[in-house]
Amino acid sequence: MTLLPAVERVVGEHPDAACIWLHGLGADGNDFAPIVPQLRLPAHLSIRFIFPHAPERPVTVNGGLVMPAWYDIAEMEIDRRVDIAGIVDSAEMIRAFIDRERERGIASHRILIAGFSQGGAVAYHVALSDPRRLAGLLVMSTYFATAEVIDLHEANRAIPVEVHHGRFDPVVPERLGQEAVTRLTELGYVPTYRRYPMEHGVCPEQIDHVSQWFRTVLDP
Repeated sequence: MTLLPAVERVVGEHPDAACIWLHGLGADGNDFAPIVPQLRLPAHLSIRFIFPHAPERPVTVNGGLVMPAWYDIAEMEIDRRVDIAGIVDSAEMIRAFIDRERERGIASHRILIAGFSQGGAVAYHVALSDPRRLAGLLVMSTYFATAEVIDLHEANRAIPVEVHHGRFDPVVPERLGQEAVTRLTELGYVPTYRRYPMEHGVCPEQIDHVSQWFRTVLDP
């Protein structure tokens, strides 16, 4: 499979870990690239950050306007009429990046999957169904869109899962983040849930928590 275009940022000189981070609807890989220096990771943690650009496609809820999107959104209530096929297709595109990192010498258990909003829905599907043990899953301001259809893989039954959400999110209501955590718990996962006094975005306190999580997962 041909890799999607992506932005790359590297911390350290010889990466032995990688993070594939998916942006939200209408953005691109540049959206989260500036967060890398803000994480202030220690020098001994050498990580390659990959921020893929989603394909451009018409988005129903935006009147069919063509924009970067991991899948279609059919209604304002985003958890209704979910584009399962689109999520699965995008997940396969992201698996190609996992393959490429392994070819570059990064072990799968040193690869993190992260996603914001729409990208988070794809990140859930990638990490929990991948047959290779991954390092962790970070999802922000999103929902577990494929919870009822995903084919979970035993390789990632114990994966560290960090779930973040804004209390005042008007795009992806916090109840969807909470429902995702409830569902994960029912399925036997042990997610960490953090909520922030913000809308649909990222705040400084959250960036600090993300940095701590990276250190915990990759440098326990």
